[in-house]
Amino acid sequence: MADTKPTYYITTPIYYPSGKLHIGNSYTTIACDAEARFKRLTGYDVFYLTGTDEHGLKIEQKAEQLGMKPQEYVDQMATGIKKLWKTLDITNDKFIRTTDDYHERAVQKIFQQLLDQGDIYKGKYTGWYSVDDEEYFTESQLAEVYRDDNGKVIGGKAPSGHEVQLVEEESYFFKMSKYADWLMDYYKEHPDFIEPHTRMNEMVNNFLKPGLEDLAVTRTSFNWGVKVPNDPKHVVYVWIDALSNYITALGYGSDDNRLFKKYWPADVHMVGKEIVRFHTIYWPIMLHALGLPLPKHVIGHGWLTMKDGKMSKSKGNVIYPQTLVERYGLDATRYYLLRAMPFGNDGIFSPEDFVDKVNFDLANDLGNLLNRTVAMINKYQGGQVQGTNTAMTPYDQDLEQTAADVLAEYSDLMDQCHFAEALASVWKLISRVNKYIDETEPWVLAKDEDKKAELSDVMTHLAKALRFIAALLQPTMPNAPKEILQQLGLADTEITLNDLSFNDFPTAATVVKKGTPIFPRRDVKEEVAFLKSQMTANTKQKGRKAMEQAKKAAQEKEQEQTTGKKAIRIEAFDKVALLVGEIKAAGHVQGADKLLKFQIDDGTPEGRQILSGIAQWYPKPEKLVGKKVAFVANLKPRKMRGELSQGMLLSAEHDGEVQLLILPDSLVPGSEIG
Repeated sequence: MADTKPTYYITTPIYYPSGKLHIGNSYTTIACDAEARFKRLTGYDVFYLTGTDEHGLKIEQKAEQLGMKPQEYVDQMATGIKKLWKTLDITNDKFIRTTDDYHERAVQKIFQQLLDQGDIYKGKYTGWYSVDDEEYFTESQLAEVYRDDNGKVIGGKAPSGHEVQLVEEESYFFKMSKYADWLMDYYKEHPDFIEPHTRMNEMVNNFLKPGLEDLAVTRTSFNWGVKVPNDPKHVVYVWIDALSNYITALGYGSDDNRLFKKYWPADVHMVGKEIVRFHTIYWPIMLHALGLPLPKHVIGHGWLTMKDGKMSKSKGNVIYPQTLVERYGLDATRYYLLRAMPFGNDGIFSPEDFVDKVNFDLANDLGNLLNRTVAMINKYQGGQVQGTNTAMTPYDQDLEQTAADVLAEYSDLMDQCHFAEALASVWKLISRVNKYIDETEPWVLAKDEDKKAELSDVMTHLAKALRFIAALLQPTMPNAPKEILQQLGLADTEITLNDLSFNDFPTAATVVKKGTPIFPRRDVKEEVAFLKSQMTANTKQKGRKAMEQAKKAAQEKEQEQTTGKKAIRIEAFDKVALLVGEIKAAGHVQGADKLLKFQIDDGTPEGRQILSGIAQWYPKPEKLVGKKVAFVANLKPRKMRGELSQGMLLSAEHDGEVQLLILPDSLVPGSEIG
């Protein structure tokens, strides 16, 4: 008999493996996993896709800095990401890599089709390119520009804050402008295509109304990517390559496209808000040009930030999911991340909030409810759930009605991927069950022989409620629902959600004797201190303290001229960003006797290059590799002998001899120096 289940296809973005993924990166994958589990439990045939975007200049440069080949580097990173998803119990059906041979062949076919039908043409591009964003910008689009002494623009920063460089090269272009009116009409006809709706307003007002420009879709300045058929000096630029993964993973462009026919179009593409534009402008236009249906929904969620802004290694405010899972367990980690991110808005992580969620929501509300119920069933009922025998009390009726209302609300919210709100709905039921215990007072009923039947009914309602709660938590928590059911004597039970009933509880189930608390309560001070110690923010705090001390000293000696140079106020010193860096590579600049070129790990995934005129004191610069050094991080970049220098290394001079300031090995790259 043919499978009659409805299908559901959900995707994460494919992650760029230029650095270790933190909890902000992991949110999307956990969210999609929760939705995939929910849909399976409601009777859907689900296909869940995630993967890695492995081509591009940044990967090529990163591999070179590490002395590795690009393929070797991405293989290593992909293995680490797969291991992380296993740690987080992600139930994806496929993990695609853009270096997979079937994907590369399909991308070449897609490119050739678009070229043959006139949607791609060859031209020449001149503009500002951000390696980190894999994106071109016009001068007017730059958030900041750097000028030389004659006022000529020599560099700048993209809206993301990443550095840009001037690129002049032959390129193939996609005729995005040709489809702008069609896309605007599509938005009007499908108002729920982009969610939340505010993201659609951003696309219309910021990109479509000002005029959609044709998109450069190839590069010739690097080799790490999919070669253009019949013109191999061109590499297919990131967005055709990366975005196509959603269909190539299903077999589009290959001989076996059965999965594509079964699951496409996608029900949900879930992405971070910073890449909504590419998924809601470039991708739908590409699909339309290929004659393919568009995904049903693109959800652009917010960022999980810290109190001091977006997570960043250089800021020293990153925390990794492995840290949370190892100390607090998988379910607490997944619960927090899903509960902390309200739909469409940014969430804010703080150690205090995390510990509060563990203690109050999980240990107190849910864990203590289970502990009390199991203890009372064992104490008053001999470990047996005996069924309902007496007439329903108003408390019973209200509890059952609350469960029915929560199920309807929860199901609707989960269908819309509103995870924080769905969990809040479950906690309304948990709160109602805790209140039910206070209302019925089982400890009082147990003292009255005439109330034995009523006591049995109360215990049965509590067991039913916990089974019901466990069922609702299955998509978000892989382990706790199983442990709840086990303590209720219902081990090895998976409860589907499309026919969930409050009263569908097997009678005479044996309840285990006093189980282990599934969420132990934590010491607030100890856990907050632990989490803060795991965040590299402690280096920033030390830097602030040192800066304050320097400010005080500068004020005390402001009028002193001990150095023979004009004294400055601390405000001027505050403008200089001094950071710790690690030398990853060092060598001579070709054609320059005095210049050395250093590749510096500055705590960011991309690192930076710094030139220094110290060649005569370091004839073998490679010996400096691995040393920790101090550098000025916020100097305007400048070019010397055709090479870009992004800062200045600090050194000391005495009697004509120059030495770099070598710092202790224990310091972390990117730490601030005060």
